[in-house]
Amino acid sequence: MECRSGCGACCIAPSISGPLPGMPNGKPAGAPCAQLMADMRCAIFGQPERPAVCASFKAMNDVCGESKDQAIWLISELEKATS
Repeated sequence: MECRSGCGACCIAPSISGPLPGMPNGKPAGAPCAQLMADMRCAIFGQPERPAVCASFKAMNDVCGESKDQAIWLISELEKATS
């Protein structure tokens, strides 16, 4: 599966416990990443400062669903189940 244009759910729904550019204390679940641009793309995609957890995320139907709203819900549910 390719990332859905204009989605950004993976940059909003999950928490990130380690530091990332613009968010030295990590990112809480449900908060947009500081690197998420208005068009829902990552400002540091492909850059060395992009966190490994972000670089390792792969879009998949069972995680991303059929829409941005469904992706946010699915990723949020995974976040709750693993916290």
